[in-house]
Amino acid sequence: MGKIIFYEDRSFLGRSYECAGECSDLHSHFSRCNSIRVDSGDWMVYERPGYSGYQYFLKKGDYPDYHRWMGFNDCVRSCRLIPTHQSSHRLTIYERPEFGGRPTELTDDCASLSERFRSGDVHSCNVRDGNWIFYEHPNYRGRQYLVRPGEYRRSGEWGGASSRVGSIRRVAA
Repeated sequence: MGKIIFYEDRSFLGRSYECAGECSDLHSHFSRCNSIRVDSGDWMVYERPGYSGYQYFLKKGDYPDYHRWMGFNDCVRSCRLIPTHQSSHRLTIYERPEFGGRPTELTDDCASLSERFRSGDVHSCNVRDGNWIFYEHPNYRGRQYLVRPGEYRRSGEWGGASSRVGSIRRVAA
C-alpha cells in the first residue's frame, strides 16, 4: 500500500486530498497542487489526466512546493503507485524503433547512457523485469518517464517527447 497527500497551497496548506492508489483524473479533488507529502510507496505523478504530460517520480518524503519535485507548474492531474519490485531488474534497449539495431541489456542503474554505450538515444525497449525511470539528461535529471514491464516499440509509447535518454534508474525497494 502507498499513501500520497496533495495540497493546493505551498508548505502543506489549503485543501488536501489523500490517495492510496492509481487515479486517472484528480481534477475533481483539487484545482492546483503546490505541495505533496508521500507517506509511503513510490509514485509517479502526471501533469495531465490519463497518466500523460510531464511525469514526476516521487519517493517517501515532503515536497513543500512544486520546485522540489522538479515541477514546471502547479498542475497535477493523475497519479500512479509504482508496485514494489524486490527481485532482479532487466531491460533491453534498442538503437532503432521496432526493436531494431543493436540491443543492450541493463540490470542496474546507468547515470550516463552516452558515456557507457556511446549513444544517448533509445528508440525502443523491452522491460522484462521491474519498473524503470528514463531521464532526459545524464545523472538522473530532466524529464522523467516511467517504463513498466512490457514492450515499447517507439519512444512515444512511454510518453517520450523524443528518443533522447540520458540516464536510466531502477525503481527498487
